[in-house]
Amino acid sequence: LTLPFSREEREQHRIPRPMRFFLDSASPEEARKVRDWGLLDGVWLSAAAAEAAGTGYRRAVREMAAVTDGPVLVEPGSDDAKGMYKAARELAKLGKDIVIQLPIESNGLRVARLLSQDQVAVCASGCYSAAQALVAAKANVAYVAPSVGPLDDIGSIGMDLVEQVIRIYDNYGFQTQILVSEVRNAVHVLDAVLVSDCGVVINPTVVEGLEELLEAVALVAEQVARGHPAVLEG
Repeated sequence: LTLPFSREEREQHRIPRPMRFFLDSASPEEARKVRDWGLLDGVWLSAAAAEAAGTGYRRAVREMAAVTDGPVLVEPGSDDAKGMYKAARELAKLGKDIVIQLPIESNGLRVARLLSQDQVAVCASGCYSAAQALVAAKANVAYVAPSVGPLDDIGSIGMDLVEQVIRIYDNYGFQTQILVSEVRNAVHVLDAVLVSDCGVVINPTVVEGLEELLEAVALVAEQVARGHPAVLEG
């Protein structure tokens, strides 16, 4: 296999992107809390989250769009292409930066290409293989969302998929951005930011894990500053 560029050439032409966190929640209160930390770069809004919060989906879209200045990734809630497209166009009117989540299958890809022509951004969600990520990028989507947690659950290594997608996109110059989704813990978050300039979808449980991690690090730093023997010996 001959790649179009050497590794060095790819690195030279690679466009760096800022690290971004997308909150997986339908709660404006949780979004404001994360925003106050400086970690709210966008929102991943599922129908299940809105239902759990007891909020109508369109109302939730409007509320979350009012809290964040970044993208709000929404679900059209239909399985057929015609229904997806109609719902997507309607949802896109609910905020200034709405991104439509679509599945990586025939109907989803057809709708993705139509929405691209309409200047509506799309996220290809539920990505479980590098082949899916390649097809999604060819459909001109703005984002692809590798799902790392479910792959870990079945004995695979979810972050291996993320690294494969990064390599494919770098090799061929795809501008599709990567959002690491369905992360299970703070370790997943750290793994994601180490491999590349990916965005990460974090739910409230992961946010709590990050908060606990920061508190633990602060405690260790305080002990080191005081010359605590156990820390210095460890």
